Amino acid sequence: MQWVDEAATGRFASALAQSPAIANAFITLQGDLGAGKTTFVRHLLQALGVTGRIKSPTYAIVETYELETLSISHFDFYRFNDPQEWEDAGFRDIFATTGLKLVEWPQKATALLPHADLDIGITVDGNEARTVTLRPLSVVGQSLMKAVVGKDLPA
Repeated sequence: MQWVDEAATGRFASALAQSPAIANAFITLQGDLGAGKTTFVRHLLQALGVTGRIKSPTYAIVETYELETLSISHFDFYRFNDPQEWEDAGFRDIFATTGLKLVEWPQKATALLPHADLDIGITVDGNEARTVTLRPLSVVGQSLMKAVVGKDLPA
């Protein structure tokens, strides 16, 4: 799949937000620095109804958002070094609750994370273009894929 520009990223995120499966999904995001992981998350959260500033959790490790019908946790484990942080910060408890979990740099916490539903890999192809690889890892992940794969996303 290709995102030719940021608008395409937004259309993909909007389509994904329409899937009922998003309400209790765990999505991992893979890609180099600057690949567009946080940009995708911003578009997804806006499509889900989050208003106001959507910050990258690079330093805080997690940012949470509470909507009327949805709880969202956005993690960025880029600076994650100590597994004890996992316990001290209560991440196990967050993953045990319902809601959408989005994780950037999951490889930094692989041994601690539960199994993801969908893995999204993003590779930079040029200034704006991105190649996106979707790997469903559960029934929830397959439902999420159906919301976006093979669909004619509006321009």
